[in-house]
Amino acid sequence: MKLYYDTPSGHSHRARLFLSLVGQPVDIVTVDLASGEHKKPEFLAINPFGQLPVLEDDGFVTADSNAILVYLAKKLGKSDWLPEDAEGAAKVQRWLSVAAGEIAYGPSAARLITLFGAQLNPDEVIKRAHDILSLIDAALAGKDWIAASRPTIADVALYSYIVAAPEGNVDTSGYASINTWLKRVEALPGFFAFQQYPVGLRAA
Repeated sequence: MKLYYDTPSGHSHRARLFLSLVGQPVDIVTVDLASGEHKKPEFLAINPFGQLPVLEDDGFVTADSNAILVYLAKKLGKSDWLPEDAEGAAKVQRWLSVAAGEIAYGPSAARLITLFGAQLNPDEVIKRAHDILSLIDAALAGKDWIAASRPTIADVALYSYIVAAPEGNVDTSGYASINTWLKRVEALPGFFAFQQYPVGLRAA
């Protein structure tokens, strides 16, 4: 397997985190987002959307971090991470959609401003971040994991941008259930940490 990846990318981290959690060897190919390498013809030939991450496996290429999580769980037979039953699969998919939607337009977008200089409205995206973090915190109350009684790819999909939210000036200190859950994810065997950057609330 080969993973096209960039260290600051939370989407990339999701894929690498899951690969590490399941102990799957992978060749890492670094693509520098900051220099625009993902928009060059060589990379666009692999992923016309010009986005990371991308996974290559035995001639099959898939982009989109959540699609990669699903592919890996299915390909590697990890039904503990992606349930086969209809109800369990739907619960996981619900949170994958949140990761691709509210998380992307909230905590992820806020971090794009401080880390990459994105021209977005800070007040707007920080509010969106707190709106979804409040919902996730409530959903985790009294639970160890977001979608099941065990960790699933839903937890992997949510983790990266939530743990990095302070880099986008999103204060997560008041979310007790989330902070306990973050520590629980970080205690999993094979955990791969998301590199921290001295921006936003981590600048001090």
